[in-house]
Amino acid sequence: MDIRNYLKNTVLLFDGSMGTYFAEKYRAFEGSCESANLRDPGKIKRIHEEYLAAGCRALKTNTFACNPLSCRGDEELLRNTVKAGMEIAREAVRDTQTDPSHAPDIFIFADIGPVIGADEETATEAYRKLADLFLEAGAENFLFETNSSADHPVQTAEYIKSRKPDAFILVSFAVQPDGYTREGNYVADLYRAVLECDAVDAFGLNCMSGASHLRELTEKADFGGKPLCVMPNAGYPRIVGNRMFYDSDPEYFAEELEKTVAAGASAVGGCCGTNPGYIAAVAARLAQRNGTDAPGPVPPVRPAGSGRKSDSQRENGGDDNLFWQRLSRGERVIAVELDPPRDADGEKFLKGAVQLKEAGADAITIADCPTARARMDSSLMACKIRREIGIDTLPHMTCRDRNLNATKALLLGLSMEGVRNVLAVTGDPIPSAERDEVKSVYQFNSRMLAKYISSLNENEFRRPFRIYGALNVNARRFDIQLNLARKKMENGVCGFLTQPVLTENALQNLKQAREELDAVILGGIIPVVSSRNARFMNSEISGITVDEEIIRLYEGKTKEECTEIAVRVSAAIAEKIRPYTDGFYLMTPFYRTDIITRLIREIRQQEK
Repeated sequence: MDIRNYLKNTVLLFDGSMGTYFAEKYRAFEGSCESANLRDPGKIKRIHEEYLAAGCRALKTNTFACNPLSCRGDEELLRNTVKAGMEIAREAVRDTQTDPSHAPDIFIFADIGPVIGADEETATEAYRKLADLFLEAGAENFLFETNSSADHPVQTAEYIKSRKPDAFILVSFAVQPDGYTREGNYVADLYRAVLECDAVDAFGLNCMSGASHLRELTEKADFGGKPLCVMPNAGYPRIVGNRMFYDSDPEYFAEELEKTVAAGASAVGGCCGTNPGYIAAVAARLAQRNGTDAPGPVPPVRPAGSGRKSDSQRENGGDDNLFWQRLSRGERVIAVELDPPRDADGEKFLKGAVQLKEAGADAITIADCPTARARMDSSLMACKIRREIGIDTLPHMTCRDRNLNATKALLLGLSMEGVRNVLAVTGDPIPSAERDEVKSVYQFNSRMLAKYISSLNENEFRRPFRIYGALNVNARRFDIQLNLARKKMENGVCGFLTQPVLTENALQNLKQAREELDAVILGGIIPVVSSRNARFMNSEISGITVDEEIIRLYEGKTKEECTEIAVRVSAAIAEKIRPYTDGFYLMTPFYRTDIITRLIREIRQQEK
């Protein structure tokens, strides 16, 4: 039977996990379960047969982690592993069908997991190579599972359909209980990407979450229009003796999947931690629904929707973001950066923030552990300043030191405290000499972080964050910076804070940015306090370039004279960049708030 007709009438029951069950069953086996396709295919066949005996009607080939990168570029190894994976599954089906004339319909899915750790071009080539090898091996059904974004699976689906139009393609995503993938993509956006792609036949959710949480997502999300497949983990693991165990009850798992079917799933199965016992329990539940020994009927497919909550479903909390209100009214704003303290004494920092507010600053921006050195947390400081001093804050948020969970937790706290602006930056890497002791965490880059925050704005936060990005006007290839800026804007960035403008080249780049970017631009200004300070920035601070003419102004001058020069030169820069900006981003050197407060007054005087 064609799988499309099958799904119209019957719930398709997939098998469970191969990887975790293989590791549990064959603990002495050294190497990945995919390597067993060639080294010990009998072990893989026996697992397939166990799942078929449990009642599954869809087998995933043992190829989840098999790709050009995992095979280290060995094309022959890759081809043989894929071919063997297909053949072992076919043999298992043949050997369990003692009477082919009365055998149930069983579908074999070419299982393709995510290609991780590759650049865009390499990943695209890897997916196409896998598609070619599976087509060469006779695959008719394809499962792209445990994905974090839709780009490569959708592109590869279109490629497969160009070569085999009748192929059936299921694209499944690994989401946390809140509906987000590890890259920060929301389930509704992923669903919409699949819905809009004619090459993809079904949408799925698998891994990362247990049965109850995926059931809840199925119940509350607006899925429809294409078959939905749900394959949860067997609950959540615990670690014992450096090994991972799943303790959930198969009967509970089956009960939750039965509810998931009632909520709209056309196919169900198991992911990490599940074994034939789980699938047998699900099969019994589905057969009971139908009153037969076959999985029950599929529920009606709901009308296609966006999967996103409508504006009427989300409470509109208004906009209490005074900084953004000023920008929206066309008022010029001044945001001032203060580096957070290196120790536990924040008195000097808070005193400086008060001085800046009194001088006329509209917002305080706070760097997030600049140069990857530990300082007071920028978000905590932003909350304290807003609460105690009463000025809007714009904390920097790096991707370096937080995974997705930590990022969301921090954003929830900022939202509660009334902080409405964030600067999304990738963040400086940990210095190489320390990497063995201090580990960097880079789960995503600044563009992905902006997209994640934007998605939270649309789906969870009553009051949105205004997301800003960095723009390096000192870059040698400014065209690349502009392209990155456009991508950031596509992901929700509303404005940019530029690096300091201290050269003619930076000024010209700023002009170009104003012409080409439809976004708020705050021009960066950092007062130079001495010739030594300028040469240090030129040599050791990425993204800052100081013109030699400016440096010469400071040579041989006293500290007091340098202060006067700093204010004069910075005010002149502000006047030059004014036509190409919506305001200014002033960076405080060495806590010299005396210079910045004078500069703010000079800038305000220029505006009169």
